[in-house]
Amino acid sequence: MSNSELLTVEPLDLQFPFELRKQISCSLYLTNKTDNHVAFKVKTTNPKKYCVRPNTGVVLPRSTCEVLVTMQAQKEAPSDMQCKDKFLLQGVTASPGITAKDVTPEMFSKEAGYLVEETKLRVTYVAPPQPPSPVHEGSEEGSSPRASVSDNGQAAEFSFQRFSADKVEPQEGTSEARALITKLTEEKQSAIQLNNKLQRELEQLRRDSKRSQSGIPLMYVLLFGLIGLILGYIMKST
Repeated sequence: MSNSELLTVEPLDLQFPFELRKQISCSLYLTNKTDNHVAFKVKTTNPKKYCVRPNTGVVLPRSTCEVLVTMQAQKEAPSDMQCKDKFLLQGVTASPGITAKDVTPEMFSKEAGYLVEETKLRVTYVAPPQPPSPVHEGSEEGSSPRASVSDNGQAAEFSFQRFSADKVEPQEGTSEARALITKLTEEKQSAIQLNNKLQRELEQLRRDSKRSQSGIPLMYVLLFGLIGLILGYIMKST
């Protein structure tokens, strides 16, 4: 803030969050501390680099005016991030009822006898604001965000254990399913082999029966029929 008699300027350092290929703006606030109209004009040592709106105007008595300074997009960054550009704010007491259209360059001429008050401003480059850190997902619904960082690290240990359990449980379930499938497959193969063996034995008995012309005893027929029903049920269940 300046200690001038006509206009209080804030800030005295124009701070631009420097970013390549991007226009950056900074605001100046001019406060008229008097009961008179004060005309102002803003100059810079690098007019092609900056756009000032408004660069001339009038601040009404006991009021504040905002001036927007925009730095054009830069293709290169200075190696030391230092800027030598300067601004000069000129203020002069004006007649009552004056408007911005009535302000002329001659009003700020000291040679013409005007009492011109001047305030020098510097330009500073600052680092652009950093984006907020991403919030880690994985906390349970309804739990406090601070639950992951509790006293003595207990919550962190719990989170690690929960994470490990979540990763292991699906693997254990997959192993059990594979073991069950393997067991059922083996039982099915055994049942098929047993059925084939019984069919061969039954066929052999039939051939022997034809040779002896005595027929197959009813007990064998019933026994093999029962075994066939049991094997058929087992194969359907697998």
